[in-house]
Amino acid sequence: MRLIQNMCTIAEYPAPGSAAAAAAAADCCAGAAGRRLVKIAVVGASGVGKTALVVRFLTKRFIGDYERNAGNLYTRQVQIEGETLAIQVQDTPGIQVHENGLSCGEQLNRCIRWADAVVIVFSITDYKSYELIGQLHQHVQQLHLGTRLPVVVVANKADLLHVKQVDPQLGLQLASVLGCSFYEVSVSENYNDVYSAFHVLCKEVSHKQQPSSTPEKRRTSLIPRPKSPNMQDLKRRFKQALSAKVRTVTSV
Repeated sequence: MRLIQNMCTIAEYPAPGSAAAAAAAADCCAGAAGRRLVKIAVVGASGVGKTALVVRFLTKRFIGDYERNAGNLYTRQVQIEGETLAIQVQDTPGIQVHENGLSCGEQLNRCIRWADAVVIVFSITDYKSYELIGQLHQHVQQLHLGTRLPVVVVANKADLLHVKQVDPQLGLQLASVLGCSFYEVSVSENYNDVYSAFHVLCKEVSHKQQPSSTPEKRRTSLIPRPKSPNMQDLKRRFKQALSAKVRTVTSV
C-alpha cells in the first residue's frame, strides 16, 4: 500500500445533510472522484494513542504530544492489490465509562454509523481501556444491525513493558472471541505493525465491497448450457430418413 495524496483534516463532526458536511465531503474527496471509498473510524478510551496511531499510519511519523482530539477526519489515497482507493480515517474523542456503561455521544455514534470498518484501540498500560473492548465492540455492531462490520483490535504502547497492566495475550484471546483481528503495536517505535493493522482492515473492506458476481451472472449460471449436437447422430438420422424416402418411391 502506498500513500499518494496529502492529508486534509476536518476540525469537528459536521451534522449530516448540512452545508458544512457537503463542503467537508467535497474537500476530503478532492481528487478521489471515481475511486472506491473506504471509511475507517478509530475508537477507544482517552489516552490510548488513537491520534498518534492514525498519524503514524498516514504519515509514517510519530509525534509524542497531541492536543486533546475534537474529532479529525484524515483522507489519503492508497494502493491495495493494484487498485487506488480513497481512504478516510476518522479520529474520535476518548470514550468515557460511567456506572451505567459506555458514554457514547451522538457525535461518536454518527461517526461509527458512517464507517465501513472500525479500529478499537486500548493501551497495555491501562487495564480500564482493555475492559472497554467488549462493550465497545457490541456497541459498534448494534449501530450496524444486519451486517457485521469489520473490526481490528489494537493493543498500543507495547514498548512500555515496565508499566504494563495488560498482557497482550488477553487482548488476543478477547479479539478471537469477538471474531476480530488483533495487533500489538508500539506507535512510537514500529511503523510496520501499524501499517499491517490498517492494511488488513482496508483489504477486508475492499473485498466486502466487491460482489462475488452480478445478478445477471448468477441467473446465467443457473441456465444449463445446451449440449453440442452429435454430428454422427445427425448423419445417421439423415440416412435413415433418406432410405425411408427411397423405399417409399420404389414401392410406388
